[in-house]
Amino acid sequence: MAIWLKEGKSESEIIEADDKVKKIVEDILNDVSKRGDDAVKELSIKFDNYNPKSFTLNENDIKNIIDKVSKRDLEDIKFAQDQVKNFAKKQLECLHDLEVETMPGVILGHKNIPVNSVGCYVPGGKYPMVASAHMSVITANVAGVKNITSSAPPQNGKPHPAIVAAMYFGGSNRILCLGGIQAVASMALGTKSIPRSDMIVGPGNMFVAEAKRQLFGRVGIDLFAGPTETLIIADDTSDAEICAVDLLGQAEHGPTSPAILLTNSRKLAEETMLEVENQLKLLPTAEIAKVSWRDYGQVILCENYDEMIEEANKLAFEHVQVMTKDVDYFLNNLNNYGALFLGSRTNVSYGDKVIGTNHTLPTKTAARYTGGLWVGKFIKTCTYQKVLTDEASTKIGEYCSRLCALEGFSGHGEQANIRIRRYGGKNIKPYASAE
Repeated sequence: MAIWLKEGKSESEIIEADDKVKKIVEDILNDVSKRGDDAVKELSIKFDNYNPKSFTLNENDIKNIIDKVSKRDLEDIKFAQDQVKNFAKKQLECLHDLEVETMPGVILGHKNIPVNSVGCYVPGGKYPMVASAHMSVITANVAGVKNITSSAPPQNGKPHPAIVAAMYFGGSNRILCLGGIQAVASMALGTKSIPRSDMIVGPGNMFVAEAKRQLFGRVGIDLFAGPTETLIIADDTSDAEICAVDLLGQAEHGPTSPAILLTNSRKLAEETMLEVENQLKLLPTAEIAKVSWRDYGQVILCENYDEMIEEANKLAFEHVQVMTKDVDYFLNNLNNYGALFLGSRTNVSYGDKVIGTNHTLPTKTAARYTGGLWVGKFIKTCTYQKVLTDEASTKIGEYCSRLCALEGFSGHGEQANIRIRRYGGKNIKPYASAE
């Protein structure tokens, strides 16, 4: 039976905090819906102290901003974007249109159609999340989305040059300098100056995640991507230093980012907890990471691999780093995760920044029913049908007529009946069931 050597906040405490966020987000979304640009401007001043003439950057703005990015930084951005683009293209190759004759004269098929317009949110906050621009903008571009709006908050009162460069080279059609709930709301709902998008994607803090949740239905979303979660699965072949580094490397995202060690080695568990405290004395971002570790960090001791699999599937975490003797055992048996990082040679940071897989991933157990962002999220698989012969229409019509009568749908049934009369030459009365 699993033993918790360290626990975080209780579920009831987390729910209480979530309820406060819901009310704040609801009020802001209603305000933007009613007052549009005026509300967006007020919110930008309130939260970011930013009040430009326009939140949309023009071509001259973009050029001047990108000129501030060093040559080395631009080269690194383009390298990372190449990795994301190459993997996304390979994923796209897995998607095929379909057309099949299911019976003589009956053609069924589906087409993969890109969403027309997408709003990509790129988090700023304490850290400028340059990599998030690659993950959303490039992937939408590869999928074939024609209209891509991207938005990131200002940094120190102005657009962040590296983020703007990443958005531009990724293929954004419109770049906004706008953050938080007001950015998501303006792209989802549309204002006089900002066109409405059909879909909103990208990670963010608890307020951005909640805004996407409340807007879902009015627009599409990629998934619920809230505060970063990381789960380290390790056995006695791993060591405390690397486990602690990988836990804190994600805990620094924010004060509500859970980081959990799941192990079958009590020695590793105890040594890792001590090593975390040592690392916190050195980590420049310890001010945030120590709060996250204190309030949301956990250490879970299991008896064996099977119990580790069971607990990991219950957690259904966003990032799962596996450092065990047999990493393929976990690859073959884990079902619920956003992304796997197998072996000590890789880590979550590689996936976050550069290796090519997408870092926008499900949180809060959403990995039970969805994977992360990929080209397929931007594509609608839409079916169609053709009936080529009178005989096929009559045959299908007779079945349809009787099945409609079984359900009591007279109008549906008559749609079949008129075709039985017209294409089959059969004398069936209007609104009567085919025998």
